[in-house]
Amino acid sequence: MTSRAASTTARSGRRPGNPDTKELILTAARNQFADTGFERTSVRAIAAEAGVDSALVHHYFGTKRALFLAAVDMPVDPQLILGAVLDAPVEEIGELLLRGVLGVWESPQGTAVLAAFRAAISGESTGLVSNFLTEVILRQLVGRFDDPPGSGPLRATLVASQLSGLLITRYLLRLEPIASLSVDEVVALVGPTVQRYLTGAVG
Repeated sequence: MTSRAASTTARSGRRPGNPDTKELILTAARNQFADTGFERTSVRAIAAEAGVDSALVHHYFGTKRALFLAAVDMPVDPQLILGAVLDAPVEEIGELLLRGVLGVWESPQGTAVLAAFRAAISGESTGLVSNFLTEVILRQLVGRFDDPPGSGPLRATLVASQLSGLLITRYLLRLEPIASLSVDEVVALVGPTVQRYLTGAVG
């Protein structure tokens, strides 16, 4: 390597692009997202922990949102769920949200989603799961259900507790008879509870 090439490499402040570098970024992202959440985590902080330039994070993953999905190892973008419910009438969102979540788990990607969910909750980075539910899935809905003012975050965590408990019971533990119920049956039974958390009295 010429002295000029060596100097250019030194100035770049980044590791060579290779799978090891990508894994370093993912490990740092999991740590940062689990500790401080999606919104408060910066690409700069992830890059610093990984020992790479911020531009390299964007090179591998594009956006912070895409990096978060990769860190959780989630094969389905939750926007596919939220897109169908964000503009729906408020009184229908509980059912639509539940149906959308169950639809992903029942889809051809369900096996990969199950593997990602199982790995996340059985590992040390359980904060990733809570942040995924509250900051990525439910954050966009909070503003529509902040009545009385300030109740939105509580409502979101109540919905997260209902969804996560249902997913664990139905798909991980496979407890009967809920594991064998159709999606329509589950929605009919659980949907009203989700809707009550969103629009019913709290506190």
